[in-house]
This record gives sequence, structure tokens and C-alpha cells, in this order.
Amino acid sequence: MQAISAIRSRTVVMPSTNIDTDQIIPGRFLTTTTREGLGKQLFADWRYDAAGAPNPDFVLNKPGSAGCRILVAGRNIGCGSSREHAPWALLDYGFQAVVSSGIADIFRNNSLKNGLLPVVVDEATHAWLLANPGVEVEIDLATATLRRPGAEPVPFPIDPFARHCLMHGVDELGFLLSQDAAIKTYEARRPA
Repeated sequence: MQAISAIRSRTVVMPSTNIDTDQIIPGRFLTTTTREGLGKQLFADWRYDAAGAPNPDFVLNKPGSAGCRILVAGRNIGCGSSREHAPWALLDYGFQAVVSSGIADIFRNNSLKNGLLPVVVDEATHAWLLANPGVEVEIDLATATLRRPGAEPVPFPIDPFARHCLMHGVDELGFLLSQDAAIKTYEARRPA
């Protein structure tokens, strides 16, 4: 998992509300247990036509979307079934953060555990981001703020442990393994 301290990028805007996990990565692509290659299937039913050709009207197929690492989505992204493949596909495509005014709980938790930063902002900030696609913003994980041009930083909530793991590039197991010496010391002081 890649350590994150700050992400500065232009945004890709998908204003649709209630983008569920089956739209993010359709169920027919859930046969893999690895992350590699899932980015090609990200939003497959919207991104490609029935023959598999890119849909020129879909935002990720437009030249301005290339290289963007921040996805701004409509309210309630990640609803639906729990699947780690959804954040895997977003990460494999190149996104590092998803911003919305509402992110489904299970998707948010799966994202945090897999290195994708879910950022929930207030309605006014969200409306501004939706109205200004392609704007460059900075998400500062150390201060838990989103910065946009000409405005005060906007705070966003994040669990302190999840922030620690993201900033150090470790998942929960990696964190536990990093505590091995302290665990052994503790256990050595305890009678069997």
C-alpha cells in the first residue's frame, strides 16, 4: 500500500448520485483475487459500448481525465454490496481519493483498508467541486483538509487510526506486524 500524506491533482467529476459498487466494478469481473488489471474494468458498463469500444461521452474516456487522481462523485457513492474490488479498481485506474458529500459506510471502510482515501465534504464545497470539473485541488491528510483555489481549507472527518495507516502505507495487518517487538516484550512479562 502506498503511503499518502497529500494528494494534489485535477479532478474528474461524475455527478451521478447513488453510484453503487456494481457500477464501479460490475459483478462479472469479481472472479479475480488480485488487484492488477481491474482499472480496465472500472465503470465498464458506462465506459464501453456493447461491442467493447470506448464510449466517447463517458468522462473517463475524455482526454482531460487522463492523469487525474481525485474522483469527485455525486452523493452516496459506493452504495450497494460490499466488495473490495471497487476500491481496487479505482486504485488500479490511478485514483487515490474519492470526494463526495456522502460515501456509503462499507465502501468507505473498504477504501480506507485498501489505500483509497474517501473524503466527505459539506454540501456547498461539494456543489462547487461538481460545478468546476478539472480544477486542481489538494487533499492534505495530515491536517484532514481539502484545499481548492481561492477558498479556505475545508476539513473532512477521518478516523485517526485509518489516517495513521494511510500516512504510513500499511493496512491493519501491517500495523500489527510493525508492533511485533512491543508484543513480544509484553508477552515476555506475562507468566505462561
